[in-house]
Amino acid sequence: MAVVDKIRVGISPGDELRQALTVNWTGSYRRRAVAVDSLSMLLAGLVAFLLRFPGMPSRLTAPYIALTVALPVLWVGILFLSRAYERRFFGVGSEEFHRVLRAGFIITATVAIAAYATKTEVARGYVVVALPLATVLNVFARYRLRKWLHARRWKGECMRRVVAVGHRAALGDLIRLLRQKRYHGMDIVGVCLPPVLFEGEDALGDVEGVPVLGDFGQTAKVVEQIGADSVAVLACPEMDGVALRRLAWQIERDDVELVVAPALMDAAGPRISIRPVAGLPLLHVEHPELDGGRKFLKSIVDRVGSLVGLFLLSPLLLTVAVAIKVTSSGPVMFRQVRVGRDGREFTVLKFRTMVADAEARKIDLMAQNENDGVLFKIRHDPRVTRVGRWLRRYSLDELPQLINVIRGDMSLVGPRPPLPEEVELYGDDVRRRLVVKPGLTGLWQVNGRSDLSWEESVRLDLRYVDNWSLALDLQIMWKTWSAVFRGSGAY
Repeated sequence: MAVVDKIRVGISPGDELRQALTVNWTGSYRRRAVAVDSLSMLLAGLVAFLLRFPGMPSRLTAPYIALTVALPVLWVGILFLSRAYERRFFGVGSEEFHRVLRAGFIITATVAIAAYATKTEVARGYVVVALPLATVLNVFARYRLRKWLHARRWKGECMRRVVAVGHRAALGDLIRLLRQKRYHGMDIVGVCLPPVLFEGEDALGDVEGVPVLGDFGQTAKVVEQIGADSVAVLACPEMDGVALRRLAWQIERDDVELVVAPALMDAAGPRISIRPVAGLPLLHVEHPELDGGRKFLKSIVDRVGSLVGLFLLSPLLLTVAVAIKVTSSGPVMFRQVRVGRDGREFTVLKFRTMVADAEARKIDLMAQNENDGVLFKIRHDPRVTRVGRWLRRYSLDELPQLINVIRGDMSLVGPRPPLPEEVELYGDDVRRRLVVKPGLTGLWQVNGRSDLSWEESVRLDLRYVDNWSLALDLQIMWKTWSAVFRGSGAY
């Protein structure tokens, strides 16, 4: 049965569909990006002009008025040369921001070199304010634009139409993951299976509700018929180098993006590099840096950050302590033994959010455990006090752990600190969580908190252990504010 016959009724074939679905939102996003980029530079130029030349404009300031007007055009041109307007970078924060920062460096160097080469006197106060401020404003503007795009994608708009190629199990995992994280903008509209699995009427089935439209050899035809703009190839032995190269040749004429997921999972970009050896592009994976200078620097950042946090949050901490003492009997602080780095036990500090005899009542509630792993979680736990429920929603009960960070038991960012009885149930792979200090926040905090399954929680913790860096820590701490204010997944 030909692939054309298997495609569901209601989908128009051809390049027109792809162009109608992608050009509209990409063109809109690109226009918005140009607008915010221009306004960022114009605003920075105006601020620099007013600070450097206060008062009424004069003939001496006329060149700087012209420069303020010209800089947005130059800025957009440099961003264009830096590929900041390419579709593949839209909504990808790190790549988008990197190109803005690089453009900021280029325009600063361009102005400096041009002034030196032409021996033009340029007011340094104007340049020092305008160009760095434009870069900062533009990064923030692009961040807000990316959030706008993510909001549209949560509604099912501004999505890339993707044909996924691989085995059923891997395809199912990918489809579920992209449905949970729709802000990535990848909507799988069809899948292609290995030829041995694409036979007879069984081929008319689906994977997680996504129709099976062909086998590996028919991928290019499927892409053309349903107007997809991306192909995602998952690791599988049937799609070898020769087959992948042929597929790339077949879809390149339609400007369809090809992405390949390697068999290595959860390895972040900084650990991966491609180095050609004997004409072969080999993927090199560096070992995670668990000791050394970066660990020492992380320790300093942890302690200094915790001291500053305690100082700034002291009024809030005092208010919470009074609220707990007034509304329920028992101590203000809750102390519990947790397991830290290398299996060492320590006493974690938290504001008490439950009744005083909560641990004694736990045995009676074990049958109501809603977690699918070794954790014990109940969404509407009767032991939680009224104030405690509010504290948990906004993670305020965790703030005393800043003292644990100062003591060296914990880090600001890391895996969730487990209980000793949880660690006893760990397998060999899960024990890798213990090679770094547990954290006050982490990937588990910004990706769903208690709503996460046990497997997903473990996967995020292991991902952090293998890919940690100070840049990742800062990113997680930044995202923690958003997760806490939303209050989702906290109970």
